[in-house]
Amino acid sequence: MKEIKAFIHRNRAADVVRALRGAGYTNLSVVDVKGMLAALDEQERNYSIELGAEIITEVKLELVCEDESSATEAVRLIRDNARTGQSRAGWIYISEIQAALPIDDH
Repeated sequence: MKEIKAFIHRNRAADVVRALRGAGYTNLSVVDVKGMLAALDEQERNYSIELGAEIITEVKLELVCEDESSATEAVRLIRDNARTGQSRAGWIYISEIQAALPIDDH
């Protein structure tokens, strides 16, 4: 199994989620995070006093794929739908999952 984490611009999140859900990926987590992607415009730009740096509110998307081929397809969908016109519009990380355990009511 593979875990995919993608850090994308907030204004692209709805299109990415729509594409993934349309392809059958339903176990998605979407979280706003503070990050340092290049801002698309002045409205996206903020300054963090705590970090002492310019930041934007990015979206971290997480999903788990059963196998290599479904992970490859998910990455393709993310890349196709997260584009912003910049040379670098975000990052996708892929990790191997050692185990997936259900939380039981026992």
